[in-house]
Amino acid sequence: MDFFVENWILILVAFVSGAMLVWPMVRGGGGGGAVGVAEAVRLINREKGTLVDVGEPNEYAALHAAGARNVPFGQVEGSKDLPTNKALPLIVMCPSGARAGRAAALLRRAGYEKAVSLAGGTNAWRDAGLPVEKGAGEKAGKAEKTEKAEKADKPEKAGKPVKG
Repeated sequence: MDFFVENWILILVAFVSGAMLVWPMVRGGGGGGAVGVAEAVRLINREKGTLVDVGEPNEYAALHAAGARNVPFGQVEGSKDLPTNKALPLIVMCPSGARAGRAAALLRRAGYEKAVSLAGGTNAWRDAGLPVEKGAGEKAGKAEKTEKAEKADKPEKAGKPVKG
């Protein structure tokens, strides 16, 4: 009994640190949570996971993971851009990872049981050396290329118009 009385501070610190380790599992409801980059890649490659970037369109245009769908955080609930198969994993990300956790929780409540956030967000994805893109994505890139090709096919005439 003297040990507990003399070392109550150490016992309190051990109890608090243990509680801090268990709290994320309790709060997450046993499922979901945040995953690291390696686990996210495994979910994509082995379980056909989908990357969903919940950053705002300007953040998405600045930098996003290659192949990620942009569904801004405010539009997550009821978005038509999410996969229809709710059994497949969703890896939710944003630039820092802060909004992604809240978005993943919303998606789990909406029936996407395997929705998880990417710890560290797009920054962690880039730092791991995984492919990133700038701009609005493939569709915008193709539209720009098509527009440039059309302009090249129709050269502007220099000078005054010819009367005929």
